[in-house]
Amino acid sequence: MASQEQQQQNQHQRRHQPRWSIADLDFSRIDLRRVRNDENTFYLVACASFVESGSDLYTHNLLDFFSDNAEVATWLREEWEVEELQHGRALRAYVEHVWPEFEWQSAYDSFLAEYATYCKVELLEPTKALEMAARCVVETGTATYYRALSRSVKEPVLRDLAARISNDEVNHYKHFYRYFRQYREREGIGRSRVLGTLSRRTLEMRNEDADCAIRHVLKFRDPERADDTAYLRELSTRMSATVRTNLTPEMTLKMIMRPLELPPRIQTWVQYPIQQLMQHVFLR
Repeated sequence: MASQEQQQQNQHQRRHQPRWSIADLDFSRIDLRRVRNDENTFYLVACASFVESGSDLYTHNLLDFFSDNAEVATWLREEWEVEELQHGRALRAYVEHVWPEFEWQSAYDSFLAEYATYCKVELLEPTKALEMAARCVVETGTATYYRALSRSVKEPVLRDLAARISNDEVNHYKHFYRYFRQYREREGIGRSRVLGTLSRRTLEMRNEDADCAIRHVLKFRDPERADDTAYLRELSTRMSATVRTNLTPEMTLKMIMRPLELPPRIQTWVQYPIQQLMQHVFLR
């Protein structure tokens, strides 16, 4: 019979294991006819694989920022980072199965050299409560992205993978929201400051991270067009249109607004301007 210490270790390992693994995905079942010639899907998946694979850079910044909170630091290191990096590995595996001619590692190395310059501690919010609110917006954006990707594609393995990642991002949101409430109570942060953070971060959903990924994917996918700014804008617009036409706006709005914890009557007033911000993000 296992000792009490061994039982505790087993419970700890189960608690911190991802809820799914790449082994759960059967890449041999990929229906190449449905996806191989879909350039828009290629860019959506390849760009996402880059950003997810670089998530450890943000984790280290957050670990430094929340180093005085053992619970938060443990969750970031043992759950959030583990799952984010798994997303990157799974998306990379999908890209390499469907588009093996794409030099993923070389393109990613090129991306990472630039991307690392964007991941700075000083770019975090001024207080821990506001940074947790910002994280809620980021997780809303990623959950929305993968939910829209899952709804937009007809290839079953990718649809399943995108749905799994979206569910992970919603779960991450729940953790960040819980930590936000704890810090907001400690810091006494008012709704106006929270609203400012939510609004600004909503505008930044399509930010330099995504733009950086598109540039480096294009550089290795179609090098002759790497410096064609008009084509880059076309790619970005097409990808945004896919997300916009397949998102679930009610759920996205609810997730963004939740940290405000508004009474229903006031929430109705605030919902419209935030909805306009979302339209601006996905239409530009």
